[in-house]
Amino acid sequence: MSLSHLRPSPPLRRLLLTHPLLSRISQNTYATHSSSSSSSSTNSAPRRRNVTVLSDDGRYTWSELSGREKAARATQQSFNFVVVLAGAVLTGGVFYLLYTEVFSPNSKTWQFEKAVERIKDDARCTNLLGDRREIQAFGESTWSKWARNRPIATKIEKDAQGREHMRMNFHVAGPRNSGVVFVHMVKPADSYEWEYRLLALEVKGYSRVVLEERHDPKVGGEVKIFGIRFK
Repeated sequence: MSLSHLRPSPPLRRLLLTHPLLSRISQNTYATHSSSSSSSSTNSAPRRRNVTVLSDDGRYTWSELSGREKAARATQQSFNFVVVLAGAVLTGGVFYLLYTEVFSPNSKTWQFEKAVERIKDDARCTNLLGDRREIQAFGESTWSKWARNRPIATKIEKDAQGREHMRMNFHVAGPRNSGVVFVHMVKPADSYEWEYRLLALEVKGYSRVVLEERHDPKVGGEVKIFGIRFK
């Protein structure tokens, strides 16, 4: 029911204002009604949520925080910084690993791909193996049926002069024949690039096809990898 319907008529209002007892009752009733309305308005206001390490969403400024809440926000920001830093370190490590193992000219993968292209570009090799577009290169046979998962037999070692030697062999197969490619490379102590000492293809029943061969009396010995002799 609207309060306007309970308002007294003008004669009764004058009586309430002039009579001392009735006037005091009217004032007390109005004060009680005003206090109740103010209290209801205060209780309906939303309560401020405490800021913790897990609940801090940044809605409150630094000056609005208590000492404990400031410590919680500082802890959260420190943790976020550590997470970002760790992510950056891991990302950099992944890129470094990819470069050194795949994209660097000194990596085994790079030299393997380069040797495969040399085989495909040589007319003597394609005459034995078949169309270069159908030649596949892969490593040693394993339990995996996928050729790309077969490891390439590779060995890297240093000689008495401090030079690095990379010896590698892998299989190639084409529509006509299949064979084995032998690679021997040397990296001089004062250089960062590999130099061929041997790049050859052997197909059973045919003479060895030599693409690169350089004899170096300082390169010693014969090395045997997976039952295959390198000279």
